[in-house]
This record gives sequence, C-alpha cells and structure tokens, in this order.
Amino acid sequence: MRSQTMFSLGTAIILLAALCTGARAHSALLNCYDNADGSFTCQGGYSDGSSATGIRIVVRDSSGTILQEARLDSNSEVVLQRPQGDFTVLFDGGSGHSVEVDGRSLVQ
Repeated sequence: MRSQTMFSLGTAIILLAALCTGARAHSALLNCYDNADGSFTCQGGYSDGSSATGIRIVVRDSSGTILQEARLDSNSEVVLQRPQGDFTVLFDGGSGHSVEVDGRSLVQ
C-alpha cells in the first residue's frame, strides 16, 4: 500500500510540475507594417509581455538567402528596407520562440 501511495504522490508531483511549466510559457509575436517609403517596421514581443529587446530579426528571400539582419531596439522595434520580390521576416527568439511573417502580408 505504501509503494502505491508513493507512486501516486510522485505522479501527482510530476503532473503538477508540468502544469506549472505550461502556465509560464509564452509565445513569440511579430507585427510588421509597410512605411510607404521603401522601408517597413517590425515590432516584436512575447505573449506574456516580456521584453524582446535584442532579439534577432532576419529577412530572407524566397530561396532562403539572408538579405538583412538586425536586432530589436529598446522599444522592441526595428526598421528595415523592403526588398524586391517575395520575402519573409523571422523573429529568431530561439527554439520554440520563433515566428515568421510573409512579406506579402505587410500593409501600409
């Protein structure tokens, strides 16, 4: 009986730890818009409100070639030159914390 109780207690602790970890999780967010002057601005962040200052932003063409790289400033923003043709913008927050925006979705 004691070993069964210990197993149940151990299982409960593991499940509780997993739930607590999930509650602290946050998602990366990236919003980009066209500035109508040949540039575009991206604002990054996390769903829990934590800072994205210094996060790497990468602009790639349709073949995956890196066209531009920058880091989000103290306001979690960056202004980049809009490339010709199709491109994507990557918020590179590391494993599980990255998000990509299709350049065709940028609105003025």
